[in-house]
Order: sequence, then C-alpha cells, then structure tokens
Amino acid sequence: MNSPVLLASALLAVQGLLISPVTSAAPSIEQRQQEVRPLPGELDRVLMVNDNNPELIKGEGILLSTFPAKHSQNTAHKTSQSNLAVTLDGRFDLFSHHVYDGQKDEPDVTLWLAVLAQPLGNEPITLKLLAGSTSLSQATTTGQTAAPFLPLPAVIAETTSAIAAGPGSRVAGDLLRGNQASELPNQWQLMPGSPSALIVLPIPVAGLDPLLNGRNLQMRLHSNGAIALATLAGYGKGQEAPSLQRWIELLESGKLSAKEHTPTPRGSNGKIIYSRVSGIQVGSTWKAKITDPGSSVLRLANSPISWPISSIERGRLGTGQVQTAELISHYQGTAWAAHGNYGVEYDLTLPLYNDSKHSKTMLLKIESPIKNDKNNTHLDFQSSTTGPVMFRGLIEVSGLDNKSSHDLGPQRFHLVLRKGQKGPNLGSVTITPGQTRKLRVRLIYPADATPPQVLTLLPVKQSNP
Repeated sequence: MNSPVLLASALLAVQGLLISPVTSAAPSIEQRQQEVRPLPGELDRVLMVNDNNPELIKGEGILLSTFPAKHSQNTAHKTSQSNLAVTLDGRFDLFSHHVYDGQKDEPDVTLWLAVLAQPLGNEPITLKLLAGSTSLSQATTTGQTAAPFLPLPAVIAETTSAIAAGPGSRVAGDLLRGNQASELPNQWQLMPGSPSALIVLPIPVAGLDPLLNGRNLQMRLHSNGAIALATLAGYGKGQEAPSLQRWIELLESGKLSAKEHTPTPRGSNGKIIYSRVSGIQVGSTWKAKITDPGSSVLRLANSPISWPISSIERGRLGTGQVQTAELISHYQGTAWAAHGNYGVEYDLTLPLYNDSKHSKTMLLKIESPIKNDKNNTHLDFQSSTTGPVMFRGLIEVSGLDNKSSHDLGPQRFHLVLRKGQKGPNLGSVTITPGQTRKLRVRLIYPADATPPQVLTLLPVKQSNP
C-alpha cells in the first residue's frame, strides 16, 4: 500500500495542482530520426456521454444531463441551460471521471455519484450493460473496487492478477480483459414518466489522509428505445446515499455543478488551454488496419516507424492528424472537443510482411515522445525519465514471438510512461523471408493520461548471413 503522502502527490498531480520541484538542470533531448505516419482508420459513430468537467467536484448539482430542455418551476434556474437535450437510442457509452476532497465544515461527509435515466416515450425501455467497470482511487470499506496510485515500473507483464495504478487505469484494463465491477448490474427496466436510478456510487473520504478520493466509471450500453440520461453529484445523510426523490429534485432544479478551466477558443493562436470535457462526443472505438499506403500489408522497414495514439490539436507530431472526437453538444466553458479521447478503444491490426531475403526482427513499443505539431521526420525524447507521468494503462498485444511458436495469443502489459520516455519493449516479431504475421494491439485510452503517445515498430539491427 502506498503512503498517504505519495497518494496525495499522485492525486494532486492528476488535478494539475502539484508544483514540480526546481531542478538544477533540464534533461537533455534525444532525437530519433524516423518516419511518423498518420494512423489509418477513424472513430466509429457511437455516441459517448463524456462527463469529466468538473474533475474536482465542489458541491451538489447536475454534472451532465441529456434530458430535454425545459423551464423549471424554480425561477432561480432554467433547466434549458443545464440539459443538453440529446436523445440516446441503441448503442452508446458513458465515461465519467471525478475527484472529491471533502467539505471544510464536515470533512468526512461522503459525496455520491448517481446516474439517472428515463424513457422519452410512453413505453418501458430495457437498458443493457454490454461491458463496464468502476473504480475508486482508495476503498474505505470492503467490497469496493479500488486502485491506488501505486508506484509501478515502466512495464509489467500481466499474468493472472489485474495490475493497475489509479482508477482510470483499473477501469480501462477491466474493459480490455472483459471484467465487470461487482457494483454494476447487467440490465435495467426503465418505466416512463419519471427518472430511474441506474446506479448510485459513493466517493468516500472518511478515514483517508488526506481527504481525497476519485472515481472512474465507464459503461457500454444498449437501449431498445429513446432515453435521456444524467449524472449528478449529491450529499446524503451521514453515510447514507440520497433518496431517488432527492436525485430527481436535483435534476429538476437545473443547478449545475460548477465547471473548471475555461478553454481557449477554437482556432486561437498562442498558448492553448484544452479544458475538460462535459458533453456528448461522436466516437467510442478507433479501429484500423495499419498498412503501407495503397497496399494490403505493412512491409518491414529498416528504420523506425511510428503512428500517433490520441493525437490532439497542437500535438499532431507532424502528421496533420487530430484524432480527437468531436462533440455534438457540450456545456459553455468546457472543452469544445474530447481532447485526449478518454475511454476510447484503439483496436489496431498490423499485417506485417517480410519482402527481404533475410529474416527480420522488429520490436513493438508504446512511447510518450515530447509533444510537437509540425515535424514527422523525427521524434524527441528526454534523457531523464523522472518527469510527470503521461500514461498509465493496460496494452493488449496478439501475435508477438513467444516461447512456443504456436502460441501467438494475447499478452497484456501495464505501462507507466513519463514525459519524453522511450517506451519499453513489449515484445518482438521475427518474420522469415516471404512470410506474414498479423499483430493486433488494443488499448482503451485511460483517464489521467496526457496525449499524444505513439505506437512504434523498431527494427533490430542484425548481421546478414
């Protein structure tokens, strides 16, 4: 178990509140000459309710609502300003990520996160959980799924037990493994006329030092009709959750939980503030077959080649490609696009082909180069690996060399990458002349990561016979 000081530092760093100590000398930059190509493929059209602003919740209110716009009887609020009025029907996702640090006058009071839903018509609706998980940063009672920010090495091969550092890492890993948190049911029957509570989950701080905890929640859902959905934050009585009636009152009040970090307007020059997302994005999965342009295969190169993962505005690595999901609706003063693609699955297939006369071996890496926007002829890395963590999460790879040449099944690795860090080797692929090998790389971009990263194939230098 990590110390309270370490946990506090990790959580504060996530919030962008931790000031780095002054160092005597900046790390040197290492430049690797290579090609950086745009990532083939694109996002699908599945809607995702992206609930991440505010990250640090300071009080009760609506976090995000897709309910229809309407006026409240309470003249102090207009629910037309707090409801995004987006219909959810069929396949859609929910991503929710928040932190809570207690109240000054009642520091041990638990904050609760609720997800409400209601049919938009007059018929009952069946809502199914296709996949999902949730995790706290720290558990305070038995039975709570949690993943503390433990100090982990750059890479750990996962065998039987789940490996995670932080709730974002845990939930993304659960989805890759096909695991479901015990806190989530499999199905709900929604009756028309009034909202139902899908789940009510605590973000407890009582007994923690410091009073700080976080929760990540991701669900892949399917409804057999049109519904509205909302996430809300509220206080109960003591350690008891608010009643359903209290949640409905909060929803109907139109009171929004205060937002954070006003973004730089789209298209502005100079320094950019991305802000956090509170809206409905288009895109849940980026599926791609990575080949040479105009070819059905990817020929093994004699120099490194990389593709961006979660490239963003001002961080395109010279490819001209922004992978960020667009928002069809979002709250004023929050991010205008889903910068970082939190919760998005990348499912990448590489049909490798050796067209040379000699066997070739390639190393597979996920790396975290220094962000740039205009250069695709090299990547910059830092000589030191003591900078801020840019990625914590699970990677699943199929097709790597194994002890048994017949065993090319999936292997999973937990990565912790710092700013400017060359990725550790995930494994090798050795292909004989004229042969092909299919690699498959899957990851779900985890909360608390900072884009972009790259997927890299690095040739192993070897003497020709």
